[in-house]
Amino acid sequence: MDKDLTQRGVENQTEGKGKEIKGKIREEVGDATDNESQQFKGKAQKLEGKAQQKFGKAERKLDENI
Repeated sequence: MDKDLTQRGVENQTEGKGKEIKGKIREEVGDATDNESQQFKGKAQKLEGKAQQKFGKAERKLDENI
């Protein structure tokens, strides 16, 4: 069964929040260990999570307007 946009949007928002949290943790570990690579990867993962959340929100809004 195909998922509607609202379901996909909720999934994207949830997955995005998870990525954002993991990225924050990775960035903080990088800060604590003075590891610039982990800091950078954490920041990138946080941004990816935020983008996925916004995409999910857009999917949900689109489904409401159809």
